[in-house]
Parts: sequence; C-alpha cells; structure tokens
Amino acid sequence: MPMTIAVTAVSGQLGGAIARNLMARLSGETVIGLARTPANAKGLGIEIRPGDYGNPEQLRTSLSGVDTVLLVSGMDAPDARIQQHRNVIKAAKAAGVKKIVYTSIQGAEEGTAFSPVVQSNRQTEADVRDSGLAYAIGRNGIYIEPDVEYIDSYKARGKIANSAGTGRCGYTTRSELAHAYACLLTSDTFNGQTFNLWGAAITQPELARYMNDAFGTSLTYHEMTTEEFVADRTAELGDFIGPIIGGIYEGIRRGVYEVPSDFETVAGRPHQSWTDYFGSLVS
Repeated sequence: MPMTIAVTAVSGQLGGAIARNLMARLSGETVIGLARTPANAKGLGIEIRPGDYGNPEQLRTSLSGVDTVLLVSGMDAPDARIQQHRNVIKAAKAAGVKKIVYTSIQGAEEGTAFSPVVQSNRQTEADVRDSGLAYAIGRNGIYIEPDVEYIDSYKARGKIANSAGTGRCGYTTRSELAHAYACLLTSDTFNGQTFNLWGAAITQPELARYMNDAFGTSLTYHEMTTEEFVADRTAELGDFIGPIIGGIYEGIRRGVYEVPSDFETVAGRPHQSWTDYFGSLVS
C-alpha cells in the first residue's frame, strides 16, 4: 500500500533537501511538507501544510493521513525545543502516524556551551524511543557547507582560525544526509536504532588543504584557545550563537567527533569523499 511521508521544517535547508531526495526516489508514495510558514516552502512541488512546532492542534491536523514523519530538530533554545519536539511526537501519535525519524546531532554532552543543545537532543531521542511508535534516529555530523560559504572571510584573514586544535571532525553535507534520511524513512530495516551520520573525520589543517585545492587559496590553520574563539564568534554572531559555535569546536578538540560513522550501513554506499566533494567545487 502506498505510503505517505511528512517532512517537517521543509522550508529549511536540511528538510528541503530530504524532501527533494524522497521525491526523486519514490514512485507511488506521497511526500508532504510541513513548515511553520508554508509560503516559505513554495517551489518544492509537493503539498505544504502548516507545521509550527509550538502549535499542537495544528500539527495534529497537518499530520492526518501520514504514515511516517521526519522530525527535523528545531532551532529554538534548548529548553524550548524539548517541548516543541514533544508536541510533534504527541501530534504524530494522535494522528495515527506509525513511524517517526528524528534528525539528532553529535556533540559533547557536558562541559561545553554546545552541551545544552546536545542534551536537549538526547532528551528528544529518549522521547522518540518512549513514544511507542516505530522509530529511527540519526546523529548528524558537522555540516561542512558553512566553511565553504565562509571562504571570503577565510581569504581576508588568510587562515582558518578556531579552537579545534588537533581534533578530527566527522563532517557531512546536507545532500549526503538527505540520502541517509531518505533511507531511514523508507526502510524498516533500521527501525529501533540510532546511527552516526558523517564522512571521514579530518583535522583543521586537512580542511585548509581541501579549501586551498578547491579555491586556489593559501590558507593555513591557526589554533586559538577556547576563550579566544568564543569571544571571536560572539563578536560576530551574538551572545546566543557565538558560544554555541565555540562549544562545537571545543567538542572537536576533545575528540567527540572522531568516532565511527554508520553512514555506509544506512545509505548502502560510502559517504562522499572529501576529495570528491571539494573537487566538485572547483570552478
């Protein structure tokens, strides 16, 4: 029997990428999108329904007729997002959804400014496991796209400067995650399990070399202390996001992101290599 899959936060970059991947691979199944502001999700070519994580009744209505839902982790403050995610889980159960897939994250669970975000995601993971629904959970690596998008700033500085030190980071891309989550959504093989989703772990000097190859730059890596980097990011990004970014890089320094990935198990193929990814960026 054809299945209906709902993707939340479909106006965002990850949600949109997952919806497009699903549409490209499915035949007969229906993909719908949920967005807090449906007008922002026009152009995907699918039905868009309202999906405000803070509106339980709206969520229940919008999930009517859905078999499987992808819960994209929210962007609100950690304490707020726990309840928001619970709203989606409760609405899914009330609407008769059979399975939920959650996009969680990797990160240091204590001791950094990013840890409260990680802890909130771990709570949602527990809530998903306790929901009584079939489920699968992915823990995303760090997006590599922001580094690429930051190339002009790196050029201006002549270096990549952060507090990761010698730590290796399991990066990923939204397009690779989109493929992995489409697999989790459409196969019951992975139900009841949690998966690490990222590519080969690399150091910051390695990242600089990949960037140099792609953009013809001569970037080097400059190590900052955690305090210096938090101050630098806070000055540019503000008091909320700045420390969070600093906390992510403190996790890299600690080796939190240098753990085995399950990407190939889920995706049925290896994660795209960084040589291939950066090679695709060469103009």
